[in-house]
Amino acid sequence: QVQLVESGGGLVQAGGSLRLSCAASGRTVSSYVMGWFRQAPGKVREFVAAISSRGAGTMYEDPVKGRFTISRDNAKNMVYLQMNSLKPEDTAVYYCAADVGRSYLTADHRGRLLYAYWGQGTQVIVSS
Repeated sequence: QVQLVESGGGLVQAGGSLRLSCAASGRTVSSYVMGWFRQAPGKVREFVAAISSRGAGTMYEDPVKGRFTISRDNAKNMVYLQMNSLKPEDTAVYYCAADVGRSYLTADHRGRLLYAYWGQGTQVIVSS
């Protein structure tokens, strides 16, 4: 079992920055792909970013490319999402997820099915 707890969300003005953190416990996630998703009110949960087990590989959804950076600290069992140049359309609940079956990224990591464990989410609100 893996427990994931997100933190770092909040209210920020457009153009500002936030850094989300995801703390994993229960077992080490250093061998697994980790991802971030988000869900805005009335919308489906969508992929934001993912990172391979050692951090060498990353992937991003187009709307956040160049603004968001996913990273990890395997020694601390942590995953991060640095969000810069935030826009009102980034407003959503952000979820951390773990794929405990793979260490490398595939195109399927843009979907939800490979991720077996999810956090409870952290709210991000970007005001205009």
